[in-house]
Amino acid sequence: MHPAIARRLTRLCILATMSPFAIVSASAQQPAVEKTTTLVASGPINYAALPADSTTEGTVTVGGKAIAYKAVAGLLRVGSTDKQDATLGLDGKLLPDSGTDLPAKPEDATATATMFYTAYFAKDADAATRPIVFIYNGGPGSATMYLRMASFGPVRVVLPDLDHPAGGPYKIVPNEDSLLDTADLVFIDAPGTGYSRVMGKDANKAFYGIDQDAAAFQRFIRRFLTKTDRWDSPRFLFGESYGTTRDAALSAALQRHGVDLNGVVFLSQILSFDDSADGSDGNPGTDNGFYLALPSFAATAWYHHKVPNQPAELLPWLHEVEQYALGGYATALLQGADLDADKKAEVAGKLESYTGIPAALWIKANLRMTGGQFAQDLLGASGETTGRLDSRWQGPSMNPMSSDADYDPFTESIESAIQAAMNTYAHTTLKFGDTMTYEPSARMDGWNWDMAVKGQGGGWPGTSSNVMSDLAYTMKVNPHMHVLLMGGYFDLGTLYFGATYEMKHLPIPASLQKNIAYKFFPTGHMVYVNPEARAGIHQRTAEFIRASIAGQ
Repeated sequence: MHPAIARRLTRLCILATMSPFAIVSASAQQPAVEKTTTLVASGPINYAALPADSTTEGTVTVGGKAIAYKAVAGLLRVGSTDKQDATLGLDGKLLPDSGTDLPAKPEDATATATMFYTAYFAKDADAATRPIVFIYNGGPGSATMYLRMASFGPVRVVLPDLDHPAGGPYKIVPNEDSLLDTADLVFIDAPGTGYSRVMGKDANKAFYGIDQDAAAFQRFIRRFLTKTDRWDSPRFLFGESYGTTRDAALSAALQRHGVDLNGVVFLSQILSFDDSADGSDGNPGTDNGFYLALPSFAATAWYHHKVPNQPAELLPWLHEVEQYALGGYATALLQGADLDADKKAEVAGKLESYTGIPAALWIKANLRMTGGQFAQDLLGASGETTGRLDSRWQGPSMNPMSSDADYDPFTESIESAIQAAMNTYAHTTLKFGDTMTYEPSARMDGWNWDMAVKGQGGGWPGTSSNVMSDLAYTMKVNPHMHVLLMGGYFDLGTLYFGATYEMKHLPIPASLQKNIAYKFFPTGHMVYVNPEARAGIHQRTAEFIRASIAGQ
């Protein structure tokens, strides 16, 4: 994979749970509890007994109905291979009959990972028929604090839409859009993030990569189903951003281990990294990212009133842009050096009419503009840059003379509130992690993500990272599995039109396309930061779960 793509990958998406009371800072108002979150050192740290789960209870009201629930915060240990994983008990220790000798030094132990989760079970529900949804963010290398604290859990942190919140204290409130009205929920932190850790010999290599990560998650899910006796439950995956890459790889990994899924939800999807607005410039000869980005560029320009003769409504006009992106624009790019000057000028003029970026600049860019360049140039005259993950946002350019945006105003605005809320919620309400550090990202010194894909659906060494074959494999083997794609029009990190393109180019029979549903919102990458959109993804996801179980 080209280094430029790898660098930009780390900027992809990063991408709520308690009793119905706002968190307060006064610890005296919380009942005393026994601390249970320090690992017990019984032999090498890789095989130490895991801390006991922390179980709390709460109630949340959704759609006028009060839902009592049990919240379980805990850790599960997974191995770095299936064979090794089978030697580990649910307490994290080696099974007595494992046939494995403990190493003389902890650092020589075979790599393992502990994975932190928060599970929410509706009380008074039939566990045999109750759906269960496994939820995670992406990155890769990002913790699931975003989805946990702002989307479907029983509580959420208050985030002002389109504004950088003031510093703490941050307010955590009951979540009227919790998905607990429809399913039990399991939020999972990837190895190396949150309270999850990797350890042992070559641990980073064992868990940090597309296939390695999917393997760890499939081992976690199978262990969780065993621990909670939920093997008969309808099962769903919900991934955001790189979490959708994981969705595809994980669905195939589970399928190969005999675990059928009822459905998979992709929020802000990227399956082929050639379809990123920030990838094609580092992979010459591949123009997908440029023409698939045009509709998102146009939507952003429309939002900021930069479109010449701007139409009153976004969506009808955006469909026109989509058709031009796949037609005249893609055709021009595919001609390469054979495109004559007159035709190039004509295309540049059309691009200006859709984006407000002057035709001369499009010609200077050889009709190929990355997301970072567009974010920097659109509002350049005012010294501002648009957001990347949510291009409705804007902020001062770090360097007005830079060719690319140097930061994302959206991400910088929400990060602190979500991280603070996650730590406060974990300690105060979940009663977990008060002796541990919650890592929002695994991207620390020496971190490296293996983008090679062997996968379950096949692949070709040396090609750009692409898990479309993994999803296609799962859909063909399990033709009753349904897929829901959701996203935002104002997302320059994972393109809504690129995601649609991927779904419609899956190597599956045409008859299976009916298993894929779509829903997009006038927001960005983290759709749920907008109140109306949060309610919308709750409604659409709940409908999807019910319909998938009914076989519709």
